[in-house]
Amino acid sequence: MTELNKQQVFDQVKDALVELFEIDEADIQPEAHLYQDLDLDSIDAVDLVVHLQNVTGKKIKPEEFKMVRTVDDVVESVLELLKEA
Repeated sequence: MTELNKQQVFDQVKDALVELFEIDEADIQPEAHLYQDLDLDSIDAVDLVVHLQNVTGKKIKPEEFKMVRTVDDVVESVLELLKEA
């Protein structure tokens, strides 16, 4: 995957949330909480991690993802992973 900027990563995460969980695109904002605002559960979070691993080609460690609470946290996590390449 080529170097992505924050907006591109956000778009990828948003697309994943719409595609995987049928969340309304308008609800997916950087500050939206995955669990409270978007009604994801821990199983959904695992599905999201697997999807992002496939998109990025990088392994996401579960402990890194435990700290994720908002859509922006997901974006930042992916950006960090991509920097490690």
